[in-house]
Amino acid sequence: MDRDRHLERTRAKGVNPLVYWIVRALLQPFFHVYFRMSRIGREHVPQEGPVILAANHRSFLDPFVIATLARRPIYFVAKKELFKHPVVAWLLTCLGAFPIDRGNGDEDAMATAREILERGDGVLIFPEGTRIRPGGLAEPRRGVGRLALETGAPVVPVAVIGTEAVRRGWRFRPHKVRIRAGAPLTFPKVASPSPQLAKAVTERIWPCVMLQWEWLGGTPPIRRAAVIGAGSWGTGIAVALARAGVQVDLGTRTGDQAALLAEARVNDRYLPGTVLPENLAVGRAADLDLGQHDLVVFAVPSRALPEAVAAHGAHVTERAGVVVAATGLVAPHGALPSAFVAERTPARAVACLAGPAHASDALEHGAALVAASADKGFARQVADLLGRAGLYAETSFDVVGVELAGTAKSAAALAAAAAAPAGGPNAAGAAAGRVFAEVDALARSRGAHAQTFTGLAGAGDLVATVVAASSGNHRAGELLAQGRTAPDIEPELGQTAEALDTLPLLVRALEEGGVPAPATAGLAALVEGRMDHADWAQTVTAPPQRRGRFVRAA
Repeated sequence: MDRDRHLERTRAKGVNPLVYWIVRALLQPFFHVYFRMSRIGREHVPQEGPVILAANHRSFLDPFVIATLARRPIYFVAKKELFKHPVVAWLLTCLGAFPIDRGNGDEDAMATAREILERGDGVLIFPEGTRIRPGGLAEPRRGVGRLALETGAPVVPVAVIGTEAVRRGWRFRPHKVRIRAGAPLTFPKVASPSPQLAKAVTERIWPCVMLQWEWLGGTPPIRRAAVIGAGSWGTGIAVALARAGVQVDLGTRTGDQAALLAEARVNDRYLPGTVLPENLAVGRAADLDLGQHDLVVFAVPSRALPEAVAAHGAHVTERAGVVVAATGLVAPHGALPSAFVAERTPARAVACLAGPAHASDALEHGAALVAASADKGFARQVADLLGRAGLYAETSFDVVGVELAGTAKSAAALAAAAAAPAGGPNAAGAAAGRVFAEVDALARSRGAHAQTFTGLAGAGDLVATVVAASSGNHRAGELLAQGRTAPDIEPELGQTAEALDTLPLLVRALEEGGVPAPATAGLAALVEGRMDHADWAQTVTAPPQRRGRFVRAA
């Protein structure tokens, strides 16, 4: 590809008028009929003189539909890979496209854009840098601010929605597309703007694009979040969200706890040594006005989830998203936490968090998490938010698999610690492996993906829990092996061990699912005091009494 030749042609000749207007005459009626395209704010686009259209980017169709806002050609950048084929390159150049080397600070492309504006034409810029699908808008790059300062051209903020749903493979579906342009913004012309100044101008432009986006019904950004539950994980999530630039309200169970945290700015009981950021406010959960929040996080144990949802679920607004940070199953019927919350709140989307992430270590050294939701856009939005906090987060749409993997992790860690003192490492490994495999079989019978249990949410979280000395489930297993009864374990731990609450519900779910689960059933019997821990340790390493008694690992 002769990239310089394409740039020079754009600078010297511009669009091919005959090709441009023929193609536009064909495409524009098609957009109106097939995509039911609506254009709002066309009066804000100057019909002559230089202008920069700054827009979000969802699909390769965006330049073509946005260009219909103006009654003149609009030039736009396109990734250089599209210009490899001579015929495609010729057509794109005729329509106003010029190549850009994305991610490498392409000065030649910027110089071409400046020349186009200086001769009085319009340029379409996508500040996000690439297509963003699905979910909310991404963070902008400062190039649009720099271009506005260097040329003095007015900037029209534009949002487009619906183009991301038009194409499936090579098939184009009839889906409504809407475009909205806001009033132009003007900035003084600066010969050599500094990166800081260019960034500041971009930060003035981008909220105006976001305003058009939200007016069209696009996913709103998360500006304010409420975290219900001030335990170790609740406090850790609140601190992470605050580090991501979100205004956070951390809701405690009692007023005394809220007053203590607000004064000390450290949760000495659950997260010692971590100072609460300034943009994190602490208050009693019952006093929070959830109608003001874009995100609500339920960071309570699964046993406390029904009470928390009953108290706060109805106050979550339809525009807010909910993240459930509870592990295990919810009594009395063994519901998965996110499903339980989704049925009882009007939230636009519900996600769950999983993966190897103990709160204090995650905040100090980072962590790899999984954000799972049936809403792909919300899953990506949560993952992006955690990424801004310095945490790596994958997205998953296998909510059932992710939540059951977390349940399996807790039970398997408890099983390993309970079996080790009497049976040694072989018994510990056998106990954990068999319990984990039995829950995996249940998950797959419910449609979960096999790779979920082998990834961060499953095997990764299990390893982290087994090796973490502070793990409540691991320590609970050790106390079980010492002969403690389940009612005595939690007061001694000073924290919740999810597996103790979940095991009876899990055994019932396995029975109802028709999944043979002798290891999990034996562990439940041990917790309930119906089996001695030495006898149970022997059963997990003994050969099965009949064929197929134990579930094989996938």
